[in-house]
Amino acid sequence: MRRRVLWSMPTGLFVVGSRAGRRRNLMTCNWVMQVATAPKLVAVSVEAGSVTRSLIEGGGGFSVSVLPRSERAVIRRFVKPVQDMELDERGSARSMQGVPVHEVSGGLPCLSSALAWLACEVRHSFGWDEDAGGPGSHVLVVGEVVDAGEGPAASDAGTEEETTAVLQMRDTRLNYGG
Repeated sequence: MRRRVLWSMPTGLFVVGSRAGRRRNLMTCNWVMQVATAPKLVAVSVEAGSVTRSLIEGGGGFSVSVLPRSERAVIRRFVKPVQDMELDERGSARSMQGVPVHEVSGGLPCLSSALAWLACEVRHSFGWDEDAGGPGSHVLVVGEVVDAGEGPAASDAGTEEETTAVLQMRDTRLNYGG
């Protein structure tokens, strides 16, 4: 019953970008939310042992790509660490896992097909190792929004529904958590 109730909680489905040095990653993530308005803070919950966690800690920032419902298939490309990356002549990422990307503040990768994106600098990181009596499955990272933008899909969409149709977990057959 607990799992069913937890799965019933509405969540978005995003792609979180990270970078430390020349190493970059994109990760599908459903635990993303704004947690304060002054300053503008966003929290993401990432697996404790993930590539993304180590890159966020090493680089001090993360990005969030807000996706349209039409991109529900692309999220499956980022459930494992990125193996395929194409760089341009300046060394900026052009594609990851065959999906077009662009870099934002701090060289953080974002999906080019995103409706909108955020770039955040880490302000706090919280683990549950001591409180839970053992290692927790995830770490909560809180970042301050330092930059934001809208993708071409947001300005090109013809109707309000197309513009606001943000991908959510319920739009897919994925289940994570509980």
